[in-house]
Amino acid sequence: MPSQVISLKCPGCGAPVSTDQSTCKYCKGPITITSFNSVYSMPMPEVNKYARSYQQTLAEHPDDTAIHTSIAMCYLKLKLYDKALASFEKALEDNFDNSETFFYAAVCLLKGKKAFLATRGIIDQAVEYIQAAQMIEPRGIYSYFLAYIRYDYFKRKHLTVNPNWEATLAEAKQYGVSEADIDQLYSILGVERPKDL
Repeated sequence: MPSQVISLKCPGCGAPVSTDQSTCKYCKGPITITSFNSVYSMPMPEVNKYARSYQQTLAEHPDDTAIHTSIAMCYLKLKLYDKALASFEKALEDNFDNSETFFYAAVCLLKGKKAFLATRGIIDQAVEYIQAAQMIEPRGIYSYFLAYIRYDYFKRKHLTVNPNWEATLAEAKQYGVSEADIDQLYSILGVERPKDL
């Protein structure tokens, strides 16, 4: 079921709020989390508090897309990749126009490990999610993530893929990928940046 306006307690302070508000008027924290940037610098205890609040809301509204996306972002920050992936995929059931949901679902598939260590089925699914994100909204970081997969999985295993990682990296630069986005991606992935990328 798509997102609807629901009443809940603010995940930050517990005040009564609704999902049509972007921030709480009391604590100024986000009501729902639509982007990983909202939780990226949030302290872990606060992320846990948000996740618990969203779990309670999902008990009453199990099909709400916005809450599934919000809890998925929290789980991703907590490096609970399987839970995050399940929530991202639940959010995708009714909302196919959010490129970030596809992108972060692809991140979750790698489970905090190098692409080289994943199975081919996982890599194929991750590539499919990234390409879906790119179709919705072409962004440099999406192309960069694809370049990373093509480098770390395909190049390192001596597999041919077209376009190759270098062409995909050039595409990312053409779209304007920033060093901050790249650093954040590797932080979320939990792996070191390869020297060639």
